[in-house]
Amino acid sequence: MKITLDTTFNGSLGQVTLSQAVQRLRERDLACTVPADAVDRKVTVFTDCVKRGFTPLRSEIMAAYYVAERDAAIEAFDRGLITQSELESRQAQLVRLLINGS
Repeated sequence: MKITLDTTFNGSLGQVTLSQAVQRLRERDLACTVPADAVDRKVTVFTDCVKRGFTPLRSEIMAAYYVAERDAAIEAFDRGLITQSELESRQAQLVRLLINGS
């Protein structure tokens, strides 16, 4: 079975599509625990993974990994630990990882 954003599953409030679940994540105010932009980046990556047919669990793992690695690279650059070209190289590597799925 191919997973799409129209795939329905049982949520805590009953039947919900992945598309509806993503929208609810975006609408929910999670600023008290997680910055809103971090949630939005993760939701975007998760949505892209699901559109490509990955399972929700794999999409969740890939999204979390992508955001964590990207944020770590940006922080390393901001602290002067890596150069601009190293930052761009790491970002390109992450995009390739996400696109190829391996």
